[in-house]
Parts: sequence; structure tokens; C-alpha cells
Amino acid sequence: MQIPKNVECAPIASLIPAANNPRTHSKKQISQIAASIEEFGFTNPVLVDKDLSIIAGHGRVAAAKQLKLKKVPILRIEHMSETQRRAYIIADNQLALRAGWDEGILAIELQALGDLNFDLELTGFDMGDIDRIVGALGSDDAPDETDALEPATGPAITQPGDIWQIGPHRLICGDALDAATYDRLMDGAGADMVFTDPPYNVKIDGHVSGLGKNKHREFAMASGEMSAGEFEAFLRQAFTELARVSRPGAIQYICMDWRHTGEVIAAGQGIYTELKNICVWVKANGGMGIVSGTELEAANPGA
Repeated sequence: MQIPKNVECAPIASLIPAANNPRTHSKKQISQIAASIEEFGFTNPVLVDKDLSIIAGHGRVAAAKQLKLKKVPILRIEHMSETQRRAYIIADNQLALRAGWDEGILAIELQALGDLNFDLELTGFDMGDIDRIVGALGSDDAPDETDALEPATGPAITQPGDIWQIGPHRLICGDALDAATYDRLMDGAGADMVFTDPPYNVKIDGHVSGLGKNKHREFAMASGEMSAGEFEAFLRQAFTELARVSRPGAIQYICMDWRHTGEVIAAGQGIYTELKNICVWVKANGGMGIVSGTELEAANPGA
């Protein structure tokens, strides 16, 4: 068995791309490789022959150029014949494609990294694939210690109708569909801006938490049980009250899961004068991990 020489550094300008390399790299993939190099370092040297012609590592070299690196680590492979070198350029890429994944273990690892706020796209998976992999691991497959937290016993500290005064801010415990809740909270004032994050009508289990030690219980309403028409009516009732206690020209920021964007737009028609824009929150990690719940919060306009 031939043992390659030690790793050394070489100027990128001195490396020669293989003229017969059949492997292609998209701009997106090059950017992903560059992000990986920034996060983990240049852990995989470029393989070159005695003339510094690249045998394996064209993508890494392109990523290094994108990062404006002057030198990269190389490993000289000088024992191959010309025929072996040409064959290895293909084999190095194709053999890696033959590997598979244990998606159960992969889902647990991705979930653990997500809980640590690690940028999961640095693993090479797109967020769509990550959502699919983690979402496919249902509660039946989760470890035994992932039992849902039991509610604390004893009387609740806050009861419906209670208002907490937090400096100039007011926080009410109440039903966001009930006009009386808004009247008590606003006390005759009008809101200049509303930011609301209503329930998404998406089940918590399989979408938000499921693999960590603690699991959030399903919401009391709009937790996946409503039809499109029912959810639209649910939102319309809340939007009506929000608009009623807002001043003319007030901006309303409404968060929603992408699955129900249509219901939000439909529910807002006739209540709001116009749809200003749709903003997409590009998260490093999709909706995974523990959530604390959804609250209706409103501040005194003078705050």
C-alpha cells in the first residue's frame, strides 16, 4: 500500500484543474463548502499529482478562491499511473455517493445540534431536507425520556382578566378573540402598531418539539384541528378586534407558518386597507426545539 507524503501548503495559483474532471459544482454548493471551511477549517487537503494537477478537491479550491485564500493544504499523490489518476477522479466522487444514512440517528443528531443553536445548513443539508428528516421521526420513535411535561399543581398565579403593569407596559391574561379583553387592556387608548403571533393551526408534535427531553403540549385552539375555513374565521375574529383598537394608519405585523399564509391574507381582506408586504424569516434552523408558548402581548401606546 502506498502512503502519501505529509500535508503541505501550496499557493492556489500554482494548482492546475484537471482538464478531464467530470464532476460539477453549483454556485450554491461552492458557497456551502466555503461556509464549512470557515466553520470547521480546511480539514480535507486537496489531492494533487507531482505536477500540482488537482486529482480531488476542485470544489474546495473554488471555495478557497471565494474566501480569497492565497494558499490551501495539499497532499501529493505521486504513485498513481495516468490511468489510475483518471479513474480515481471519478471514484473519489462516486464512492462517496454510495454511502447511506441511518435517518433515525441522523434526525437525533440534527435535533441536538439545533437545540444548541448550531447552523444546521453547515452540515450540507438544506433546511427542507432537515425539516423532513426530523419531522419523520415521530413521537413513537422518540426516546422514553421525551415525556411531555405535566402541568404544575395548585392554583394558577395569573387568572383570566388579570392585568400586569410592567413599567409603562400592560400585559393581560385573556382570550384574544374576546372584545372585552382588548377593552380592558387598552382602556380607551389606541395602538400605533400591533405585533401578533397567533397559533399556526399546526400540530406541535412533529413540527416544533419532539426529540428533546421536554416536549410542549398542544395549544388549546388552532393546533391543527381546524379546517381552512374554520381557521380563516378564527383569524378574522382576532384581526377584527386588533383593527378595532388600533389608530388609523397603524401597522399590523402578523406572524404565520407558511402553510397557512393563504388563510391570513384571506382573513385580513375587508379588515385591513391593504397588504403592505410579506416578509420571510430566513432562520438558521427550522421550527425545532422547545417553545415557551404563545402569548397575547400589548403595550401602552405611550411606551
